[in-house]
Amino acid sequence: MASCSLEIATLRYAFFSGEISVATLADQLLARIAEWDDPAVWISRSSENELRARARELDTEAVADPGTIARLPLFGIPFAVKDNIDVAGMPTTAGCPAFAYVPAETAPVVCRLLAAGAVLLGKTNLDQFATGLVGTRSPYGVPRNPFDARFIPGGSSSGSAVAVAAGLVSFALGTDTAGSGRVPAAFNNIVGLKPTRGLISTRGVVPACRSLDCVSVFALTASDAAAVFDVAVGFDADDPLTRPSKPTVIASFGSHFRFAVPPSSDLEFFGNDRARSLFGAAIELLERVGGTTVEVPFAPFRDAGRLLYDGPWVAERLHATQALLCENPDAMLPVTRSILEGAHQYRALDAYRGQYRLAMLRRAADGVFAEVDVLLLPTAGTVYETAAVAAEPLQLNRNLGLYTSFVNLLDLAAIALPAGFGDNALPFGVSLIAPAFRDLALLDLGDRFQQVARLPRGAAHAFRGARP
Repeated sequence: MASCSLEIATLRYAFFSGEISVATLADQLLARIAEWDDPAVWISRSSENELRARARELDTEAVADPGTIARLPLFGIPFAVKDNIDVAGMPTTAGCPAFAYVPAETAPVVCRLLAAGAVLLGKTNLDQFATGLVGTRSPYGVPRNPFDARFIPGGSSSGSAVAVAAGLVSFALGTDTAGSGRVPAAFNNIVGLKPTRGLISTRGVVPACRSLDCVSVFALTASDAAAVFDVAVGFDADDPLTRPSKPTVIASFGSHFRFAVPPSSDLEFFGNDRARSLFGAAIELLERVGGTTVEVPFAPFRDAGRLLYDGPWVAERLHATQALLCENPDAMLPVTRSILEGAHQYRALDAYRGQYRLAMLRRAADGVFAEVDVLLLPTAGTVYETAAVAAEPLQLNRNLGLYTSFVNLLDLAAIALPAGFGDNALPFGVSLIAPAFRDLALLDLGDRFQQVARLPRGAAHAFRGARP
């Protein structure tokens, strides 16, 4: 079992058949974490005693009631939580030690997972205050990219993505405002689900840009992400931004569907010709799944994405950080501080102008989705070395958000999927994007894509090359 996949279906079969107990799995995971030996993945961990006690509790319950495993959809499934999400008794740092506090309550989304039988291993590293797509903006270190330690792991949910890719957990929670639940998925060869805004409660999450924030899911497969999504979704009356699931949720796009891609002249891969080739292959693969390609202009989506950091929405990031920025600005990393300080330039009038501009762009995007079911894009045009990001942190971060930053602004849902390997055996990913409340259809299509692509999942096959 030490080299066995942690896919949810695989583990559930092992639990059902008695091949393994939760306690045995816990011991194996502790050994895996020690072997991986990357302290930058985690900010805090469940103690070994707590982990083993939780495992024994589940095993005892399963012996007393054989229906427990069937009744609990995530029975014994190990997971991690990004450290801007509250877990009672564990510090929430948001990647900033001076900001840290110990919450008395656990975020509702984590409560739902625990109630379904999942086992929490710990809280993972992130770009400070979830501000960044690179995974290098943390005083707790840079989680190692499992494929090549010279390259960034992607952010802001860096630790969560690496924990899944490295086989330390079956799934992990991240957050996603500009692409933080998708870019790290692309760089770690895993799935990243960015649900419809408000379907999963964000109460107990340190806000980045609260009106746009989503809790995201990292997993090895789309079907695993679907299993977690099914548990995590739930209306929270105490969170004013949650939304009830529409009764008309579309569960599938069907065996024949239309998908949009920009013309090649609208696509940017920042000099990565192999990524351009892999995107072409992904188009062909989606056609094999039953899709018909339709070219559409990318400009409305690109222009909407630019509003996030080049418009007044950056001012919303001060909501959670303004007190610290005023009282102890040196507690922040310089790059984080510079982004947040830039928010002071915007006025209320700018916010209204931004809203009007966004409304126009949203109308254009609606026109695209009136003609197609889904939009296919690269998740990121390329991946950068850590040294390059250190030398030019802002522009390279912007480049990574080209295909992701518009999604929440336009109230869309998205799923990031592995789509092959480029130069230096680094993974490349694509994203399927659709209107709000198409989450189940995206998960279904993502599963079909993965079944046809038949690619390795995670980074288990790459461990040797990743170690320094």
